[in-house]
Amino acid sequence: MQPTETRETGSETHGVRSVQRALDILSLLTEERPLITIRDAVAATGLAKTTVIRLIQTLEQIGLLWATSTGYMAGPGLWRWAHLARSSWELPPETKRMMRDLAARDRETVNVYVARDIVRVCIAQQESPQPLRHVVHIGDELPLWAGASAKVLLRNASPALLARVARSSPYGEGHARRLQEWIDEAALLGHAVSHGEREEGLTAVAVPILGRSGTVVAALSLSGPTLRFTDERIDTFARDLKEVAQRMAERGFDHPLGSSF
Repeated sequence: MQPTETRETGSETHGVRSVQRALDILSLLTEERPLITIRDAVAATGLAKTTVIRLIQTLEQIGLLWATSTGYMAGPGLWRWAHLARSSWELPPETKRMMRDLAARDRETVNVYVARDIVRVCIAQQESPQPLRHVVHIGDELPLWAGASAKVLLRNASPALLARVARSSPYGEGHARRLQEWIDEAALLGHAVSHGEREEGLTAVAVPILGRSGTVVAALSLSGPTLRFTDERIDTFARDLKEVAQRMAERGFDHPLGSSF
C-alpha cells in the first residue's frame, strides 16, 4: 500500500493534467472555428478518443461546451466568465477614446499590451483606418524576446526573467544581453522601435504607461507596415504616443492592471 502523501501527490498531478487537457480542448474554439467535433479534438490533442469523450462530456455537463447536431460550440457557462473578464479588463471610455483619436490622427494600429510571465498580452486595440494594416486580436499572446512593446514592458524585469525570456527566443540564453541593451536604450529615449524583429515587414513604436507608483504597467504602441514608418513619422509617432500615455497615466491606469515585476 502506497503512503498517503505519495497517493495524494499522484492524484494532484493527474488532476492538473486533466484540467490542462480540458483547457486544450476549449482552446480549439476560435472565431474561425466556432464548432469542434470529437475527431477534431482527438487530432489536435493526440489524446485517446475515450479520454476526449470523457473530457467533452464533463465540459458539457458544467456548461462550458454545448452539443449541436454537427459538433460542440462554446457553452452558456462561458458567458459568466466572459462578462467577468470584460468588466475586469475593459478600459475606461476615456482611454478608449484616446486610442481612437490616436489611430485616426496617425493612421496606424494602436495596441495596449501587458506583460504576463514571458509573453505580452494584447488587452486593447484600435485598428488603423488604412486597408493595409497590422492587426492583433485582443487576448493574443506575443513573445517578449522582441518587439517595441517588449522593450518597454521589460524595464523592471529581473535578470532571471530576462534569461527565461531569452531562452524562449530563437537565439538562446545569450539573447539576454541584447534584450538588456534594448531595454536600456528604450528607458533612455522614453520609447522603443522595432523593425521586423518578430515579423518581417512590420514596424512598431511603443512607450510605457506608468502606474501611480511609477512602474511600467502597460505598453502603448503604434504598428504597421515598415514602408510607412519613415524616420520622420517615427519621431511623430513617439511624440504622440508619449503625450497619450502621459494623459492615461494622469487619469490613473492601475485598474485593472498592475506591475508584473
